[in-house]
Amino acid sequence: MNNSDNPWLVAIAMMAATSDGASGPAEQAAIDAVVKRIGSPDISRIAQQLSSGQIHVGDVARQLSDDEARRAAYEAAVAVCHADGATNPAEQAFLEELRAALGLSAADATAIAQAAGAMSDAPTAEVGTGPIPQSATDKALDELILQQAMLTGALEILPDRLANVAILPLQLRLVYQIGQRSGQRLNVNQVKDLAATLGLGAAAQVMEGVVMKVLGGLAGGLLGGLVGGATRVATGAAVTFASTYALGHVAKQYYAQGRSLSKADLKALFARFQEEAKSIFPKVQEQITAQSRTLNLQSVLGGLRG
Repeated sequence: MNNSDNPWLVAIAMMAATSDGASGPAEQAAIDAVVKRIGSPDISRIAQQLSSGQIHVGDVARQLSDDEARRAAYEAAVAVCHADGATNPAEQAFLEELRAALGLSAADATAIAQAAGAMSDAPTAEVGTGPIPQSATDKALDELILQQAMLTGALEILPDRLANVAILPLQLRLVYQIGQRSGQRLNVNQVKDLAATLGLGAAAQVMEGVVMKVLGGLAGGLLGGLVGGATRVATGAAVTFASTYALGHVAKQYYAQGRSLSKADLKALFARFQEEAKSIFPKVQEQITAQSRTLNLQSVLGGLRG
């Protein structure tokens, strides 16, 4: 695998993010933002070709240099397709087409898919596990939000590309728990709707994290210092920390006020808390890095399943 693979790996992640045809304006805007932040002319050109239908799965697969790159491409696609739970028929068809184009065996593809499924299916289905006691104080709730933001930040640092699949379920569970604390009766779709309102579309969010991990050790100057080595801590982890922190505090205010805030109010609050998180992150960055060194992904998933 070499630097020439980078644009094509990103292209496959983008194709996976839109493979089910359910990408709305917010989701597409988030994907476009990922491409813009990467800042590579090659990736921008490929993104335009994908949007116009000029290149297809087979075209992209043929550009990859070796077996390592082809496996990385498939893992990236699987992680994105499992972003919001079990894959639907359109996503399954895309993954099978990609597997064939990459020349991966059915056994290898099944193993990768099973790993991703184990991370996504149960957590999103059982998002309400572990309720916060009604007697919890605001201080305890604030501490929970901070700890969950640090945990999702630590997941970003793990080298496993599929680790990003666990981030969204953790965020959804946090929102659910906060709603319970406020006496709200919520289902998974209501929790997802709040996250989507704040621009945390599942496929786009996971795509960003996967792209950072796919390119982290290889990109060099391609990403203009956005990822790679120690800078991954200051980018992917910081972004995820801020989004989880902001989501938690928005949910806290939203449910405390009986879900009466408008979409504009929610987005304004989210932006404000993201800025607050940016000032907090340097103070907890070392803790996040230390946590990532001892983090056991299976234990995190076990906790999600209750």
